[in-house]
Amino acid sequence: MKKRAAALCGAAAVVAGMITSIPADASAGSATAPLTVRAAKPTWKKCGTSSYPALQCASVKVPLDHSKPDGRLITLALSRVPHTAKTYQGPLLVNPGGPGGSGITMAGFVASTLPKAVAAQYDVIGFDPRGVGASRPALDCRPGHFAPVRPDTVPSTPAIETANLDRARSFATACGEKYASLLPYIDTISAVRDMDSIRAALGTEKINYFGYSYGTYLGAVYAKLYPQRVRRLVLDSVVDPSGVWYEDNIGQDYAFNDRHRAFLAWVAKHDATYRLGTDPAAVEAKWYAMRRALAEKPADKKVGASELEDTFIPGGYYNGYWPRLAEAFAAYTNKKETTPLLAAYKKIGAKDASDGNGYSIYTAVQCRDVSWPRDWNQWRRDNWAAYGKAPFMVWNNAWYNAPCAFWPTSALRPVDISNTALPPTLVFQATDDAATPYQGGVTVHHQLLGSSLVVEQGGGNHGITLSGNACLDKYLAAYLTDGKVPHGSGEADAVCEKLPDPEPLNTRAVSATSQGATLHGLLGPRG
Repeated sequence: MKKRAAALCGAAAVVAGMITSIPADASAGSATAPLTVRAAKPTWKKCGTSSYPALQCASVKVPLDHSKPDGRLITLALSRVPHTAKTYQGPLLVNPGGPGGSGITMAGFVASTLPKAVAAQYDVIGFDPRGVGASRPALDCRPGHFAPVRPDTVPSTPAIETANLDRARSFATACGEKYASLLPYIDTISAVRDMDSIRAALGTEKINYFGYSYGTYLGAVYAKLYPQRVRRLVLDSVVDPSGVWYEDNIGQDYAFNDRHRAFLAWVAKHDATYRLGTDPAAVEAKWYAMRRALAEKPADKKVGASELEDTFIPGGYYNGYWPRLAEAFAAYTNKKETTPLLAAYKKIGAKDASDGNGYSIYTAVQCRDVSWPRDWNQWRRDNWAAYGKAPFMVWNNAWYNAPCAFWPTSALRPVDISNTALPPTLVFQATDDAATPYQGGVTVHHQLLGSSLVVEQGGGNHGITLSGNACLDKYLAAYLTDGKVPHGSGEADAVCEKLPDPEPLNTRAVSATSQGATLHGLLGPRG
């Protein structure tokens, strides 16, 4: 990420060329003069779980096409933990990112993890965006798309490249055939208009909003279209709006490679436990040797080279996974045992394999939001160039997004999220975040006039508030209590030190039920 810090100077020029309006033929309508379609007031019913017993659920109907309020309606699933304090500060809408992440249980997580006195002042509102989870219709373009064993992600031969291209093209084709009437309306702008319909259905003039990852872009676009509707705005782990979405994904590749190397250095530091060597470069060589071996002979016919990457990529999001990943790595390398690797794949890395809906929405939104290169030669050139410097995730990420090269809908234009009409807002960013590199947080901080940037120095996790860092959570709680934000003299308005890295699993330092683990189970795919 530090290598790309110089790009900040160029980001303003890129953003200046972005426009707020979207094409005249785009059925999502005008981004500068949005209409709000009022939905009926939701009827709340108990839907509590053992973890979140106070949770309530409801639904609202909104137009598929907001420019045609009398046309086809779709259903959005909502959740709520109602306020209990006499002081009521309105609804707090929460979103875990993705695109494609479900927000239903996130309302319970946020309400139970914030200080009780703070959470009690809000109706914490979760929602499944259009097409997601319990909302209807829900997309699942091609069930089993991630069934193992996939072709090797690295297209080292024409046959491997062709196999991966066929997979990407067939997914786009299946989505277009199955959801031709829906795909033109699955995009960020439409989701933002849904949010304002939710606001209207709740009967409030303004909303508070708290989003992670892609949820930061969703919140920033909402604030651009409806600045007068924003009371408080919290953005955690921020998407760089100047790169949506092709450039942002290329940028991720370098940051994830750095983060993977941080994991390998951590393994080397704990050689007494893992016996993989004390030299990070040597440990890295062993990891790639494991990858080559699994490419030739997948473990239990389930975990090949591509699935190995799927398993270790989450370690770039959250270092709480490192001990379990290191155990799997060591068991395979030192003893040729595959059971820990298979368990790690199932518990950590196989989310997309079981969540065709999340991936379908991810592609539908990103492919529709903006133009992607349609010439595969450009993808090939750009990704081989990145692979030469940062091989860990490049081709896995490329194929994950490759359906956009063949997507059956037209593209919208990116939204200029710069804003001078908001109340003070709060932005959180870790310096070593791989999924949304540091540059994005700084860029958005500069674009939202009056915002404050709180930095986790040295932190590499994605989604940093409500994960156990008391320093960060202090600023979040203060802001939600009285709207006050920190003001500093430098680029960051406040700086918090990162949490210590985890210890191997034979200590008490790692807990599968920690706040961080719970949060990262809620965050949507790929940010």
